[in-house]
Amino acid sequence: MAIRIVRLGSARAPQEGLRIGTVRRPPRGVPKSEFSSGNWYDVWYPNLAPSVETMKLGQQAQTDAQWAAFEKAYRREMKAPEPAHTLALLAALSRSSHFSMGCYCADESRCHRSLLRHLLVEAGAEVAP
Repeated sequence: MAIRIVRLGSARAPQEGLRIGTVRRPPRGVPKSEFSSGNWYDVWYPNLAPSVETMKLGQQAQTDAQWAAFEKAYRREMKAPEPAHTLALLAALSRSSHFSMGCYCADESRCHRSLLRHLLVEAGAEVAP
């Protein structure tokens, strides 16, 4: 059992399970009825997405220092009670079921999902490589 960190809209892996979209906004131009069948997500959960202000920091990051500022801001947001409880819950669930989480970004290394991966591991989650 484990959590997979995925790019939303990509083909699903075998036994991937429920796909959770940890994004601020739904995919543009995609009817709600096609979110799941189009491999976007089964459940939209923006609670683990960066705030609009923090998301802009990440999108505008050109240097390692700017990316570090984004990472610091996102980690601070995820320490708030609601996201922290969610991370703990997902870590516990990862030990008994398969599911996936993700974002739209093409490059995981410059996406909040790379940080989400680390946060889940730090919370004790089983995360697929």
